[in-house]
Parts: sequence; structure tokens; C-alpha cells
Amino acid sequence: MYFPKFWAKGEHEGQISWRWSDRSPAEAHQLAEEEAQRIADRIQQGDIPTRSKGYYPGRPFREPVLREIKSTNGQLAAVVTRNSYGCLVLNTARVMFVDVDLPEPEPPSGGLLKRLFGKPDVKPPEDDQATAIAKAELWARNHPDWGWRIYGTRAGLRLMATHTLFEPETAASDGVFESLGADPLYRQLCRTQKCFRARLTPKPWRCNIGEKPERWPWQSPRAERKFQAWESKYQNAIHDWATCELIRTIGNSDVHPDVRIVIELHDEATRAESKLPLA
Repeated sequence: MYFPKFWAKGEHEGQISWRWSDRSPAEAHQLAEEEAQRIADRIQQGDIPTRSKGYYPGRPFREPVLREIKSTNGQLAAVVTRNSYGCLVLNTARVMFVDVDLPEPEPPSGGLLKRLFGKPDVKPPEDDQATAIAKAELWARNHPDWGWRIYGTRAGLRLMATHTLFEPETAASDGVFESLGADPLYRQLCRTQKCFRARLTPKPWRCNIGEKPERWPWQSPRAERKFQAWESKYQNAIHDWATCELIRTIGNSDVHPDVRIVIELHDEATRAESKLPLA
């Protein structure tokens, strides 16, 4: 689990690069400038670099750490960050989350307008959800020492293993992901970022917030003020929405003490037992 403290943008001949440092903003800026120059040089030589288009890059996330959560022995157990589109995200070092996306049906008549303006008009079919839950129940029956909390999300399921702790980049964790049908991009994230990850607050476009916020680190005081104005609007918009809903708990009822800390934070932030609509 690694979130660099400093980020800087480098530019050279129209090429832009972001780089990071734990030492100083100056070092981050120097590295960014050097990388931008390398990119420009490669392009001049006819070697066009391939840019990542996915949300989960093979490099640290450019996200500010807003809160740190300690384990029962005082070690860093999790951090809360803000992602590129303004949501708060829980990143855990060893508490396993499994993200399962389900097929989303075509919206009914008029559904396109609702989707454009962020209204969650349809949920994944109940039979798809039941199939995904059945995989977790089968796992629990075959592994009686395992315990799970199962949450419904706007697009699928979120499962949290509660009985013990895990290393996110190991083959053992990947085996669980495979058995439960975890989202492939999420599996890649766990391996490359060495953490598990769960969104805590609703997606803005599902709460009628269309524009994208200014992204950290802000390049000017004006950019920071624009973000603050966006954040105020976002906080007002998410008041009537939840991020996930607790469906059930299965398997071993013993909860690891460090997992219990994460459960309390996660369920409060996501409003998992509020019965509010999901976004």
C-alpha cells in the first residue's frame, strides 16, 4: 500500500508527465521534468509511448491521503484517499475486499435520461446477484473457517472477508478472486498497488453532479478554490444516497479485531444499513 506524499507535473515540448517523491516537491518536479523530456525524445525518434487508458495504472495512485487508520498493534492498517473523480476510497493493507461486477440490464424507456443525470434506474438482475452470492456461500461451506460480509452495490457486490487478514498480491488472494468472480481490473489493482480498495462515497454522476472536480495536487490557488466549490456541491448531493447495502453475513462469525475496525469505518461512511438508494 503506497501513496506518495508529493506529486509534480513536468512538461517538455508539449509532453506532460506526472511523477512522485516521498522526499520533497522539488524532487518530484525534477523527476517529472526528466520523464517529460524522455517522452518527447522518444516521440522525436518515432517511438510513440503507449499510454494507459485504464483507471487502474501500474504505478502509485495520484490521490491525497485524507485519513490514516491504525491496527490494534499500532501499525498502519488502512488509509482513506480521494480518487480522480472526487469519491473517498478506503485502501486496506490486509483486510480483503472482493469487488464483483454484475451484468447491468438495458434501462427501461426513459432510462437513458435518468442515467445521464445520475438516477440509478435499474439494478443488476436478482438472479445474477443470487448466483454471485451463491459462489460466496459455496466458498464458506468448503472453507468453514471463513467469514464474509456481503454488500450490494449499484453495479454488483462487494464482499469483505472478516475472519483473518490477507496479503493482497499473493496467489492465495488471487485464487479467492477467481473463485468468486472478482472484477479483472480490481484483481490487477490489488496486485500492483498491494492493497484492497473500496469506494466509500457515491459516484458524482449518479447524484446529479456532472462536472469533474479539479484534481489534486492543485496547480494554483484558483484550482483549489474550484475544487472546494465542487466538493461543497458534492457533499450536499450525496446526502440522500448510500454507496452500498449490507445484504447478509455468512460463514464464521468470529471477526478479526483489525477487521472490526475497518467494518465500523466502512459501514458508517458508506451508510450500509441506511436503506437509502445506491449511487
